[in-house]
Amino acid sequence: MTTMQKEKISKDQAQDDLFAYAIEREDIKWLMEMLHPEAEINRTTVEYELQVLKIISTGWAISYHLAESTHKNSLVTGFWNRVFEFSNGLSETTNTMTGTRIDYFLVLKERLDAYLTAISKNDDAKAANDPSLAVGPEFAGICGNNDDIYTRMAGITMFSTVVTRVGEYLAAIR
Repeated sequence: MTTMQKEKISKDQAQDDLFAYAIEREDIKWLMEMLHPEAEINRTTVEYELQVLKIISTGWAISYHLAESTHKNSLVTGFWNRVFEFSNGLSETTNTMTGTRIDYFLVLKERLDAYLTAISKNDDAKAANDPSLAVGPEFAGICGNNDDIYTRMAGITMFSTVVTRVGEYLAAIR
């Protein structure tokens, strides 16, 4: 998603665009390439969790940037409905291929709750008005090594980038 000239698009188109951005993987691939070789972490876990973080950060950013907008509820609801449909398809595919039922939407909800709790309890994040200060350590902990600075930075970068890009996109549409 790039900054574009002001344009008028439908709510459905905005929901589709934001959903497509949330599941697009180019920035995840880039972050994985940039993850320091000395990171003491399972790279497969980091890649999986970056996708989860990107999806929930997109939803969070919509609410954040449209906090005072009359369009917030419809855009957030439409976005999460698309995520729900996607999650169900992914869960069914996983079940078919592995015989194991994984509720991907429940995973997203649990992660979102964990990040929101971390943000609400982190005094540094509150004082700096910067939720990424809570997201980074939480991300690293979810990935299996709360102390790994490289993993923390990957989480901070993903969250901050998503919030910025969603904000730019929303500012560019009417």
